[in-house]
Amino acid sequence: MKKRPTLLYALPNLFTISSIFCGVYAIIQATDGAATDRFYKAAVAIIFAILFDSADGRVARMTKTQSDMGVQLDSLADAISFGVAPAILIYKWALFQFGLLGLLVAVTYATCGAIRLARFNVLAATGAGPVKHFLGMPIPLAAANLAALVLVHFRAGGVQLGYQPLIIVVMLLLSTLMVSNVRYRTFKAIKAKQTALVVAGLAVLVLVALVKTGFSFMFLALVAAMSAFGPAEELFHFVRRRLPSGRSVQEEEVNEEESI
Repeated sequence: MKKRPTLLYALPNLFTISSIFCGVYAIIQATDGAATDRFYKAAVAIIFAILFDSADGRVARMTKTQSDMGVQLDSLADAISFGVAPAILIYKWALFQFGLLGLLVAVTYATCGAIRLARFNVLAATGAGPVKHFLGMPIPLAAANLAALVLVHFRAGGVQLGYQPLIIVVMLLLSTLMVSNVRYRTFKAIKAKQTALVVAGLAVLVLVALVKTGFSFMFLALVAAMSAFGPAEELFHFVRRRLPSGRSVQEEEVNEEESI
């Protein structure tokens, strides 16, 4: 078998390093008190980090250069860009007004994000996790929700926030979902042609939404819907497992097959 060039293995890692750069840039912007639009820049940087993070794994699979080094680097990058950076951003944006409570909420989010990543690594290494689902909300999705809130606030005028207890609720909810057993679909089972159709359809919806509402509101609606999809699907399966007739879902499926 022909050995692949060493530089080819560095290609997906360059995307991961770009994600780290965006995360560090977001932290610097969020803590730069002299910049009036610092929170907006930090939120945009986190979104770019999400794009780079979604690309590194795909590039590694396309070039067949997956490695344990890449997996670990990706997790460390996620901890910075989607754990620490959003926690600092939201603290400097809104949570600082709650004093120690705000600090604890920010730390809780970052900690739950780290736990989420550690659990993912363990499940992936042992092969014990679900194949078609993520166990717990993916940390990039949690970070996207927080970045979207900042973008919408900036679009609405960007005035300094007063006490907003709802921000605390959102942070704690995202933290809980990350370490929960709620399953989120990975969509890895979708074939290439199906993926192209889905991407094309989403692109059309995005363009329409951009024209009608602007990016920030559309982005918030999109990530909120994706976040709610996991719990909604879990609730649906929970209800199905407890049918009024007392029969299980498996029994229902067997009866359907027999009727066919």
